Formats: sequence, structure tokens, C-alpha cells
Amino acid sequence: MNTIRSLTTPLALGLVLLAAGCGALPDKPQRATLYDFGPGVPAASATGTTVANAAPATLPTLALAEFEANARLDGTQILYRLGYADVNELRPYGQSRWSLPPAQLLRQRLRDTLSERRMVLGPEESATIARGKGEVPDMLRISLEEFSHYFDSASASTGLVRLRATLVRSSTGGDRVLGQRLFTVRRPAPSADAPGGVKALISASDGAVAEVVQWVDQLQRQQPRQ
Repeated sequence: MNTIRSLTTPLALGLVLLAAGCGALPDKPQRATLYDFGPGVPAASATGTTVANAAPATLPTLALAEFEANARLDGTQILYRLGYADVNELRPYGQSRWSLPPAQLLRQRLRDTLSERRMVLGPEESATIARGKGEVPDMLRISLEEFSHYFDSASASTGLVRLRATLVRSSTGGDRVLGQRLFTVRRPAPSADAPGGVKALISASDGAVAEVVQWVDQLQRQQPRQ
């Protein structure tokens, strides 16, 4: 009898511990929340005009290169900086992601806005024209240098977008830079978290896009093709 009890007691104890262990198992990993720039901007809204009075699509065709970005911005993490603690450290939000790398989202926004008043080609389409000996459109190149939720303090933060734009014109004599400019846009965040940072970054992106579009239009008007 004692022998049976000595065998069953550890078994019973093991079953109890197993049941307790199962109850302590962690839940399934939480799925990250995905964000993008939304369904798109209404026609001509980014440049401050309305559909009714938007200028006709008479501006010259433009080629838009793929965006360049540093390795830290190539991923889909939503990044923030604590300017009041360590401004040199980029930190990711744990459970929030962009649906695509920021450079791709921003390029699509810029292309959509430019396309409201002109034809916009990709680099492959522009290369096809060049091989056919046609007139190659001006090429807009963008380098995304900063795209972060920036905290000036624990309670005040902004969406910070910084990009460098270069407009290049190709001709039989070679490439010529029509202009280059650094654009820095900040927009206040409604909350000190990932959703607030996303809203601020989208707003800052739209502001940067509007400035780039205006700058390109002005350069091409000042330096028309001969």
C-alpha cells in the first residue's frame, strides 16, 4: 500500500504542476498594427487648389526616380527620437508598423500629387524613351534623410520629415542639375504614441510633397526646354 502511494503521489503532483504550467502559458503574440498614408489625397488638395479650379495637365512630363533612403529607413518600423534625452538614437515602436517602407509610401504620395497636373513616368519608362532617342523628361530624384516621430519633451512631439530633392535634365550634351533643395517639414503630433506619430508624419509628408511640387513647377517654368 505504501509502495503504491509512493508511486502515485509524485504522479499526481506532476499532473498538478503540468496543469498550472499550462495555465501560465503566454497568449499568442500580439499582431502589429499596420499603418499607411490612407486611400489618397483628393485631386489638387496637396497644392492648395480644388478640383474645380485646378490647372489643366499642361505641365511637361516628369520622370520620378525610386527614392533613396538610409538603411534605418528601409524597414517598416515606425521610429521615434527623444530629443530631450538622446537625439542620436532612433527607437522603434514595438507593436506598430508601416505597411511599406516610408520611402515607398512617400514616393507614391508624391507621384499621385504630381500626376494631377502632368504625366509622371517611372525610371524604366524614362529609360525606354532614352533608348528610342526621344526627348527624355526631366528626372526628379529624392533622398529621404529623416522620417521620425520627434519628441522635444515628454509631452510635446512632432512628425519630422526631411528630404533632399534634385531635378536633373538630360540632353545630348549630358546631364545638368536644374536645382537641388533640402526640405524639412514638421507637424505637431496629437498624442505621444505611435498613432499620434503616424498622423503627424502623414501631415508632414503631405506638407513636404506640396513644397516639392511647387518647387519643381517653378524650376521648369524658369528653365523651359529650348
